[in-house]
Amino acid sequence: MRWPALALVVLSISGCALPPAPSPGLMDVAERPAEKALLGGMRAYDDGQYVQAEAQLKQALATGLAAPRDRAAARKYLAFIYCTSQRVPACEAGFRAARRDDPAFALTRAEAGHPLWGPVWLKSRD
Repeated sequence: MRWPALALVVLSISGCALPPAPSPGLMDVAERPAEKALLGGMRAYDDGQYVQAEAQLKQALATGLAAPRDRAAARKYLAFIYCTSQRVPACEAGFRAARRDDPAFALTRAEAGHPLWGPVWLKSRD
């Protein structure tokens, strides 16, 4: 008598399991306004268009980047822009904000060794 009851419990539990929701693809994410602005800001930065990059990165943060890692990346690029334009307090604040958004955030070895923002990065970690 115990086996039929146990089998009924197992069947009822296994029948309630929902299939996992599909993960969004890159094309889905890239069309979100915040993520689209982040990608545009990163492209503009790579192209040396720092005024445009700053505007797009700020827009990405203002429109709500979903992932902590993406928010940290936006703040990192903003910090780079601030340092290269001699806005050192804003640069340091950007690095601190990046770590608040993503506690695992860190610069690469090459980035940390940069002569303009490397020292500011080190100071922001105090």
